[in-house]
Amino acid sequence: MTKQSAGILLYRKAGEGIEVFVAHPGGPFFAKKDEGVWSVPKGEYEDDEEPLAAALREFEEEIGQKSPREGFELTSVRRKDGKVVRAWAIEGDADPAAVQSNEFEMEWPPRTGRKQSFPEIDRADWFTPEEAKKKLYPYQASLVDELLERLGL
Repeated sequence: MTKQSAGILLYRKAGEGIEVFVAHPGGPFFAKKDEGVWSVPKGEYEDDEEPLAAALREFEEEIGQKSPREGFELTSVRRKDGKVVRAWAIEGDADPAAVQSNEFEMEWPPRTGRKQSFPEIDRADWFTPEEAKKKLYPYQASLVDELLERLGL
């Protein structure tokens, strides 16, 4: 069975264009990485869960703020490992300074037997589409391109 995730690509008007809201993953593996590792706030869902409901839930869990509910679905993208990511473009606002993510636990440092908790998302911010495409995982850049196309920008 193919793993699947659902997320929200939040956007807002900025001057003549838009900005998009993307998130940086938390934890020690990403602490010193920047370009190419950010993501739309997203998470896995099961076959019996409605994907948009999962995307909204994941946004709230990872960002600590509610997303507006009205938007449109973008074309799904596939990661190298085969996981399918569905995303909805929704116009709205979020405060990067107020991001409060849920946490995950892992053994850290490796092979020590010590467990530590880390936020799933350690920060999020607004970027121009061009900046966002540099920050995002490469497979997610097409989401921004499609959003621009659908908005006529």
